[in-house]
Amino acid sequence: MAVYVAQAAAEQAGRGWRVAVACPPEGELVARLAAAGVPHLPWRAGRSPGPGTLAEARRLRGLVAAFDPDVVHLHSAKAGLAGRLPGVAGDRRVVFQPHGWSWLAGSGPLGPVSLAWERYAAHRADAVVCVGAGELEQGRAAGVRGAFHMIRNGVDRDRFRPAGAEGRAAARAALGVPPSARLAVCIGRLTRQKGQDVLLAAWPLVRERRPDAELVLVGDGDAADQLRGQAGPGVLLVPAVADPRPWLAAADVVVMPSRWEGLPLAALEALAVGRSLVASDVPGLAEVVAPGRGALVPAEDAAALAAAVAERLSAPGLADAEGAAGAAAAAGFDMADTFASLAGLVAGLAGTPAASLGAGSGPLAAETSG
Repeated sequence: MAVYVAQAAAEQAGRGWRVAVACPPEGELVARLAAAGVPHLPWRAGRSPGPGTLAEARRLRGLVAAFDPDVVHLHSAKAGLAGRLPGVAGDRRVVFQPHGWSWLAGSGPLGPVSLAWERYAAHRADAVVCVGAGELEQGRAAGVRGAFHMIRNGVDRDRFRPAGAEGRAAARAALGVPPSARLAVCIGRLTRQKGQDVLLAAWPLVRERRPDAELVLVGDGDAADQLRGQAGPGVLLVPAVADPRPWLAAADVVVMPSRWEGLPLAALEALAVGRSLVASDVPGLAEVVAPGRGALVPAEDAAALAAAVAERLSAPGLADAEGAAGAAAAAGFDMADTFASLAGLVAGLAGTPAASLGAGSGPLAAETSG
């Protein structure tokens, strides 16, 4: 989400809009905003709801009032909670973009409570933006009745380009990966959502079929210690990287064993680089991994995941053909189209044509929990 918010804010600033992003003062997003020259409004807030949520909402209300935007764009469940509480946005237009519905992450009583909140709060946004068809249908099926808009995530195809045999060899040389390694790569936050624990449970089964198989998990997160303890032979954990392209280029297959998703940028980036994808059959991933681009397996099914990964590590021709098909399909997920559509929506809410909305006529604030 940090990548998306920073890219969206930079694109809108490039249109001449007055844009600022409210988010916690630490983390990847702040660095990306600084690099893009987008103002950062420090907002201290945690990821999860709790006793401090009302205080966080009051702080957000103060930031919004001081910046005084025409439109408040709330990214993720936490910002969507704080920003849709009464009085926080004032009489300004509000956009909410869940990036994955909150009730999917809830365990125990938190799941039903989150769903009840989303049903209630949908009317407190002038637009609810879903990043893919699966996310939109999940919302409707769960009884969320809002002003839905589908604006699919897109990939920067100027940066993420197909990497053939030469690109793979160069990336491996730079990363220290043996040229002959059969390499699976999983990039993403180390959290329960992303399902790396399922992949690690599957890995011994992969190694039974391919003793030379190597797995690299790239990322940081609250499950890092658990996953390090679970990792066995042939597994390497690498901290999060600012640029995932070398690891994508080095891979024979990219694995995304998520339990739920919106429409993940990591999957689109893997497609654009030309890598076969093995992924969970969940909304968001299912609309990316079409037949011929990789394999979909049931979520949390370690045996099925292992079989699909091992098949592609054992058949380089299959993996390369699927990667080529994915690279061709990436043209349908272009970041420029994504942000043009988003700008049109926001400008329409502000009552100004997107092409003419400028620094003096329509500021935009984007809030996120980071």
